[in-house]
Amino acid sequence: MQTMPLAQTMTSEEFLALPVPEHGRPWNLVDGEVVVNQPTSEHGQIHTRLIGALWVWTQGGPERGEVSVPLDVLIDSGSVYAPDVLCYAEGRAPTRHARPPSPMPDLAVEVRSPSTWRYDIGAKKSGYERAGLRELWLVDTAADGVLVFRRSAPEAAVFDVALELDRTAVLSSPLLPGFSLALAELFAG
Repeated sequence: MQTMPLAQTMTSEEFLALPVPEHGRPWNLVDGEVVVNQPTSEHGQIHTRLIGALWVWTQGGPERGEVSVPLDVLIDSGSVYAPDVLCYAEGRAPTRHARPPSPMPDLAVEVRSPSTWRYDIGAKKSGYERAGLRELWLVDTAADGVLVFRRSAPEAAVFDVALELDRTAVLSSPLLPGFSLALAELFAG
């Protein structure tokens, strides 16, 4: 991600009023600052493998919810994030014609890009936590690992579970019963 120089900060309302390109909005609003996403080939490969594995899982049984590519999610008056992958429990996903912002997903995934990591592990992680996200996966392509932050119970005020998984681990979640992905497969290639 690169930061676009701005003379002043922007509100979420102003950000959401910007025109959206046909291929989607390639930027986030982080604490009033517009941050442009320019993913690498590696980012795209990891993203594709992850969304593919999650999609296959959703199709494997009833009431497994939906997985989505980036959608604008309102965090607060100065932040709108577009996670790389969003997972919604059954009945919670936005409808096909819904206008932004989309509801907070149950699980959000951010895949590391060369200059985004400082946002992902810093301001964005904190923003997701404040906004009530139940689980966050930060996919670290530099370390071939995944940082998992989750709430131990829906009423937990903060992410009170933190896991650091390396490429020998298997990624799973209590939000996705039966889902598992060997990180060696995710980081293959």
